[in-house]
Amino acid sequence: MKKIGFIDHYLHEWHADNIPDWILEASNLKMMVCYAWGEVDSPREDGLANKAWADKMGIELCSSQEEVIEKSDCLIVLSPDNAERHVDLCRLPLVSGKPTFVDKTFAPGLNEAKEIVENAKDTPFFTSSALRYDTGLQAINKKDIVTVNCRGPGELNTYTIHMLEPLHILMGKAKRVLATGGAIAPTLLYDFGDDRSAVINFFDYDVGFSTALRYKDGSCATLSFDSEFFKTFTGELIKFFKTGEPPVKIEDTMEIMSMLDAGKKAASNTGSWINIE
Repeated sequence: MKKIGFIDHYLHEWHADNIPDWILEASNLKMMVCYAWGEVDSPREDGLANKAWADKMGIELCSSQEEVIEKSDCLIVLSPDNAERHVDLCRLPLVSGKPTFVDKTFAPGLNEAKEIVENAKDTPFFTSSALRYDTGLQAINKKDIVTVNCRGPGELNTYTIHMLEPLHILMGKAKRVLATGGAIAPTLLYDFGDDRSAVINFFDYDVGFSTALRYKDGSCATLSFDSEFFKTFTGELIKFFKTGEPPVKIEDTMEIMSMLDAGKKAASNTGSWINIE
């Protein structure tokens, strides 16, 4: 059995709560999350301390990142709601030589993403939004798309990745971005050149992810992201842990991070076009 270790900002969060069971099921009990370490206890009012979480989950709580890395065959760096911690949390795992998945969002900005990649050495790793593995997205015609409208829940810093990653799959890398609206509900307009564009809108958490597309011939299509994409994602994660071959190119991740970084800058400078590096 392959033993997997979690490295997290704090352990009582939705991803850490659910990934262990997904991995057990997807691997037919051949892989298991056995070890975990969190740098702080949960700051949430209803959050469990790391020790209480580990006891509840039946996972061994380690005293350091080094202990998790030493005992594990594969690693997952979590901290899904605190991407600003990824630079530090990735330093040791990404020089360990052990296959490592880095949870969304890879980094809070492009400079931090570059630092993570520059620090990595001789270690297979990848990062991804689980929405990449929606069956509708995988199957839809991606040729001759002229405009896309993305709608999703949450706020820009944490949830934009779930719209940008499918958008990048559909249309590639944008050239520039402009923001309108305020901090509560910004609208991002991405310009891809050649009369191609996309809009991203943010809504409350009870609104699901959805996307509408229009093609050069005038036809349209929609995506509701209602497939069991987490199960498909977990299958790809299991395959990666077996082979050490990342399913997502780091070049694609960096292009997505460029679009996210520029989108954040645009949101702080509404009405001004921001070029994407």
